[in-house]
Amino acid sequence: MEGGRSEGSKYECLLFDMDDTLYPLSLGINFACRKNIEEYMLHHMHIEESEVPRLCLDLYKEYGTTMAGLKVMGYEFDNDEFHAYVHGRLPYDLLKPDPVLRNLLHSMPQQKIIFTNGDEAHVAQVLGRMGLEDCFNGVICFETLNPSSTETMKNGNSTQILCKPSVEAMEAAIRIANVDPKKTIFFDDSVRNIASGKAAGLHTVVVGRSSLVPGADHVLNSIHNMKEALPEIWEEEEEVEHLEQVIQSSAVETVVLA
Repeated sequence: MEGGRSEGSKYECLLFDMDDTLYPLSLGINFACRKNIEEYMLHHMHIEESEVPRLCLDLYKEYGTTMAGLKVMGYEFDNDEFHAYVHGRLPYDLLKPDPVLRNLLHSMPQQKIIFTNGDEAHVAQVLGRMGLEDCFNGVICFETLNPSSTETMKNGNSTQILCKPSVEAMEAAIRIANVDPKKTIFFDDSVRNIASGKAAGLHTVVVGRSSLVPGADHVLNSIHNMKEALPEIWEEEEEVEHLEQVIQSSAVETVVLA
């Protein structure tokens, strides 16, 4: 992924988390996902039913995702099977086209990249349902950060998963996107992810809150509030357009005077 803006641009790339950032937590996708994970732990991994909810939450808090925590604990399972069960049964019909967000994204002059812990199929479902599939220049997801994990699982070995909120995952995303963190804005709903993003040198925006959290440079109640809260994203584009208008105006005057 290559940045396409000039050396002097203030911001060259916008990194967007997807779930609970591009759409609100209140939609219920997050809750449904957690329930699917708990069912998988119960029925496919045969973990004691009374332990499942606590373990699911504890591993999420400790390792960024429950899946990553289960791997660290030594549980062996196929990554694709896990994602198919957990994401494949989500109520995607709750997601609707969002033309307002689509127009906002298309109006941003910077490179735009999705950065999520989710898998490719989940990303395709969400962006497709929201009508945003052509709004981004690239996607950094589970498969991007863990390219060898599928092959490792085929050999019957567990593997450590790289995912947010680890600073290593943030740094890996910056390398993969090939961007300057000082010229990149990172949007995420997670307090931990925001803190890690700041530690990796990114400009940070926490989404879905009304007040700043540690490590956040800006706060958005909704992703739809980007233009009001961060007008500087559009300022350079507007300056260029104004300059072009001035040049065109001068050219017209020159023709008239000649």
